[in-house]
Amino acid sequence: MENFADVKYILDGFLFIFAGILVMWMAAGFAMLESGLTRTKNTATILTKNIALFAVSCIMFYFIGYNFMYGDGNAFIGSGAMLSGKTSAEMGYPVMADFFFQVVFVATAASVISGTIAERMKLWPFLVFVVVLSGVIYPIQGHWSWGGSELGGLISGFSDFAGSTIVHSVGGWAALAGVLILGARKGKYGKDGQVRPIPGSNLSMATLGTFILWMGWFGFNGGSQLALGSKEDIDGIASVIASTNMAACAGALIAAVLTQLIYKKVDLTMVLNGALAGLVSCTAGPNLGINVALIEGVVGGALVVFAIPFFDKIRIDDPVGALSVHLVAGIWGTLAVGIFNPEVALLSQVKGIIVIGAFVFVTSFIVWKVLDLIVGLRVDEETEVNGLDIHETGLEAYPEFKRA
Repeated sequence: MENFADVKYILDGFLFIFAGILVMWMAAGFAMLESGLTRTKNTATILTKNIALFAVSCIMFYFIGYNFMYGDGNAFIGSGAMLSGKTSAEMGYPVMADFFFQVVFVATAASVISGTIAERMKLWPFLVFVVVLSGVIYPIQGHWSWGGSELGGLISGFSDFAGSTIVHSVGGWAALAGVLILGARKGKYGKDGQVRPIPGSNLSMATLGTFILWMGWFGFNGGSQLALGSKEDIDGIASVIASTNMAACAGALIAAVLTQLIYKKVDLTMVLNGALAGLVSCTAGPNLGINVALIEGVVGGALVVFAIPFFDKIRIDDPVGALSVHLVAGIWGTLAVGIFNPEVALLSQVKGIIVIGAFVFVTSFIVWKVLDLIVGLRVDEETEVNGLDIHETGLEAYPEFKRA
């Protein structure tokens, strides 16, 4: 019996470590996607921002955030010693394996924001915001759900398997608050309401980034089974990963079909975002079966095709479509659990979306506004026109292009 317990301990710990490595690799995917969908003059800054936000998120979650999320505390916020003061023996798996798996999720939420505010925000105010997000905002709302408090019953019954709301929509709400203060890129919108396309610089890189994210998502959702020590667990993980893949396929394909019908051409950027929207859409309920995942992916991919031009219509400039992918599809995916899972009330899902969304948006807006008043969020017009790279990093990602 003791040997069985040891084997389960080892397998559960391995799942956290291996799945966490896959999710960490998503940081590379976000960096490639964002740099590919933006202009070369900002690439070095974007790459710097993506590696720095990962580092900041991990450090802040270790010293502060993990505790706020999983410590006992009260209904609003956790507290206690570093890493909740719990031993591996008490938890049934290695404490540091659990921490590693949880911390890479925090970095994912921060990466969502990076794409939305790209090409016009200063580097350091963004990283200061990531400090607050990963240390305070993300873990507090996480305490209400995955931390087990349910905010004193306010969001009781809320279900989010791997984070359509808790991770992706949180990043989306924080990004929306920031971009409302920041404003659009220079030249994006004409005075007559015209939307001027600003093409990405490297669609090969954006496609590579999407495939990396797709791969990483198998750890994101599969690891959220949280156990590998039984036949039922490995069956569950296999089902979750197969469903995750199906949702991405469905999202990509429906985006291709819709753009052909609407624009008479297949838009690669929409197909990429369609795949990602399918992934986000099934993240709240990848354990509901492959047929449900197919439906979630179809709806998520379709939503992106209409949400991206909608945000442009209301003059919210989102260079990579992150609000459409992570916020809109995240909301849909969370609602889908209430629609397709008879054990979860749709009203509980709606309450969770509203409570978490309101908290994250309001707190993020306050932090962004304070930063804007103290140091300013936006680079000056000359820097934006010339590109952020020389001003922010002193480097250019493609110096030969300028000389040519």
